[in-house]
Amino acid sequence: MPSIRDYYSATQLRADRWSSLRETAEGLARKRQEGRQSEKLMAAAEHLFDVLAPIERYWAFPGIHAFEHLRRLLQHGNLEDLAVSVRRIARALTSGAYRRRSIPLSSDEIDNEDYEDEASLAPEARALGRPYFEVLIVDDVSESQERFLRQNLLRMRRIEDAFIYEPVIVPSLEDALIGILFNHNVQAVVVRPGLSLKSKIELPILNQYLTRVSEEESVDSIDPHQYGPEACRLIEKIRPELDAYLVTDRSAEDIAGLDLGRCRRVFYNQEDFQELHLNILRGVDRRYKSPFFTALKEYSKQPTGVFHAMPISRGKSISRSHWIQDMGAFYGSNIFLAETSATSGGLDSLLEPRGPIKEAQDMAARAFGAKHTFFATNGTSTCNKIVVQSVVRPGDIVLVDRDCHKSHHYGMVLAGASVAYMDSYPLHEHSMYGAVPLHEIKHTLLRLKAAGKLGRVRMVLLTNCTFDGIVYNVRRVMEECLAIKKDLIFLWDEAWFAFARFDPTYRQRTAMGVANTLRETLRSPDTVQAWEAQQELLKDADEDTWLNTRLVPPPDARVRAYATQSTHKTLTSLRQGSMIHVNDQDFKGEVEQAFHEAYMTHTSTSPNYQIIASLDVGRRQVELEGFEFVQKQIESAMSIRRAITEHPLLNKYFKVLTAGDMIPEQFRESGVEAYYDPAHGWIDKWSMWSQDEFVLDPTRVTLAVGGTGWDGDTFKTKILMDKYGIQINKTSRNTVLFMTNIGTTRSSVAYLIEVLVEIANDLDELLDDASKMERRSFDNRVSALVEHVPPLPDFSRFHDAFRAGKDTPEGDIRRAFFLAYNEDNCDYIPTDDSLMKRLEAGEELVSSSFIIPYPPGFPILVPGQVISPEILSFMRALDVSEIHGFRADLGLRVFTKEALKSVKK
Repeated sequence: MPSIRDYYSATQLRADRWSSLRETAEGLARKRQEGRQSEKLMAAAEHLFDVLAPIERYWAFPGIHAFEHLRRLLQHGNLEDLAVSVRRIARALTSGAYRRRSIPLSSDEIDNEDYEDEASLAPEARALGRPYFEVLIVDDVSESQERFLRQNLLRMRRIEDAFIYEPVIVPSLEDALIGILFNHNVQAVVVRPGLSLKSKIELPILNQYLTRVSEEESVDSIDPHQYGPEACRLIEKIRPELDAYLVTDRSAEDIAGLDLGRCRRVFYNQEDFQELHLNILRGVDRRYKSPFFTALKEYSKQPTGVFHAMPISRGKSISRSHWIQDMGAFYGSNIFLAETSATSGGLDSLLEPRGPIKEAQDMAARAFGAKHTFFATNGTSTCNKIVVQSVVRPGDIVLVDRDCHKSHHYGMVLAGASVAYMDSYPLHEHSMYGAVPLHEIKHTLLRLKAAGKLGRVRMVLLTNCTFDGIVYNVRRVMEECLAIKKDLIFLWDEAWFAFARFDPTYRQRTAMGVANTLRETLRSPDTVQAWEAQQELLKDADEDTWLNTRLVPPPDARVRAYATQSTHKTLTSLRQGSMIHVNDQDFKGEVEQAFHEAYMTHTSTSPNYQIIASLDVGRRQVELEGFEFVQKQIESAMSIRRAITEHPLLNKYFKVLTAGDMIPEQFRESGVEAYYDPAHGWIDKWSMWSQDEFVLDPTRVTLAVGGTGWDGDTFKTKILMDKYGIQINKTSRNTVLFMTNIGTTRSSVAYLIEVLVEIANDLDELLDDASKMERRSFDNRVSALVEHVPPLPDFSRFHDAFRAGKDTPEGDIRRAFFLAYNEDNCDYIPTDDSLMKRLEAGEELVSSSFIIPYPPGFPILVPGQVISPEILSFMRALDVSEIHGFRADLGLRVFTKEALKSVKK
């Protein structure tokens, strides 16, 4: 049995310990039937009860009282009854049956699941059931008082209630914090006046939840009369989606000025259980509503005659067909009943939403911490262009992460921006880039300031997190950049980071989370004092001082943050479902009109209603179970990391890249190199996420595969997909990327590990039987992939024809892009040795198009960029077949010298 230190999370520990208890109890029962005893099994059962006892206090099922009853069955030797009860509990926990019906624990009662498989329930049957959740009540009460609270709340249940819940009662503020971080069933917290401060639970895997809070929030010095309000405030900070209710005996005047977080209601010195019950249900219903999905369902039920577009509407063109009946059979009828071009009849227009789409977008803004949210049905590529077009004017300078998604580069062309590309730190040995160091961002801003161009600087555009999982310290980037230019706009491409809002650790590095924090802190007395003190220190300071100082933003800085998210990539949505989140203090006064024009420009007049409905339902899901699903997503990734790291056979051919491998030491102030170390166990990710300049998202598991002799693309296609049916996307020359998501299961993790072990075994057998020459060939392939990796090139520069001066790096990418529309301005040059000699001799050749190899998947050349020998060397060393913008039969497309001379400044 694995020890507690082997587990990353308490939820995994709980699930496995119940499974172990089931096996142990059934073993004891069998021994009894055989007339034998087993002291070893008895000791194991007692140990399992000891481990589970503190854990079960935070869950409603089976409940601490039922749990103690099971312990008494063991102590009194009722082993057959114990085996039956534990088997039913373990099965109900695995299947979730306790959420749908009462689970009888006595062997005298019949449990239908003994004869029917709960998992065989049809989705329609599950959809008809009432959703279940748990309410955490925080009050230090006696057993009789606890029974009184529980009975009175349960007595309020009505058959017409939309939901069903069970109470969990804990005594202290610390227990409440553990509870909301551990029990994902909790949807509401009731804080009563009798709560104490400290938890009496001593189990390290539970106490780690408190460590994450105490590093930022000290509760030890709180006065007892502040326990309740402080609990509400901390609940909002840690789990902002939860509903908190405060029961207090203090006067309304005392409570009025306190920070209660998002406490939905205060009950003053009363035991109004009915009102509390109704408020709890109303609060959950507020998040459960999905206005557009509901409107679309209702519309699909209406009998309508279609005398407009879309013959497929109502499925008529399919049902009358003799040749496409298989399409109707495959998709079913509902999707066609809900397919329409109508914007009336209870529906809405995405371009001018006033009804259920508007309401759905407002609810999404609440869920993701934005001031405004807009849906998109054609992906984040379009979202990026919308934001860029709405905030960037021709001639504005934009600082851009050079290896960002290609949609940003095209957005710069459309907006007419002057682009200042910034280089990410390279990881040469793995043919990938990390992220742009803050030093580089500040250096670029200060160069522009010194050249008198700071007034033209409009926006900083960065990818967070990157495809490979590098995450910025968003707050530090925004604060220090605002210290240089106080009205700077930030566009954070969070295409792969939509899920981050729903984990407390991740949230602190999201655009919307940081924007809301800055709104609170910028004008605080501490910030004002720190800024004033720093102004004295920086007076007449040189650039090096600015670069090496942690800058403080001015109190009058404007918070202007935009985030674009591919909801479909990491949350529940149909493909191309994306969102734009806005937290811009100047949006209403400066951007709104331009934003709507840009939105109209890039949004279809025929948006897909199914995508919009899926975005609406996806928002509902994350507000109610996003925390649970993200925790399980992280757990799955951590399991993969640990399994590969500890497996001796896998270590021969594979290596999981850690933070130490992917983030240089100077960017890891915490000094932490890995989430898991075989010698020391798990490292709490909070320690690095709270301070490091860059952190590694643990749900991105980058696996070095060079030791197998296969390059990343071959391993992805020929091995994983073709042979084992495992789908991945991102590869580099010698790595593949496994990404867990909210749909990843423990079974899929186990299958992946099995496949990797099988691959390693096959390689062992192949090499055991290999001849000397075959072995040499294998070693050469490995060496080429691991040791002889082409260095990654930096961005060279824009040609002088597209620059306004040599002191600063920005270039007019739009002019270069459209200059290439005239074929007479362009020529093709083969990428052979003669080209390299010309470049090394100092000849300037300028790309006329975007050159985008896959991988890495971003432009290594953009229109107007000077081709450097390093870029050509890298391009020639690439062993990929997909390079957008490049014709191998003709060569590189470049501007003629005459075209460059014709460009007017």
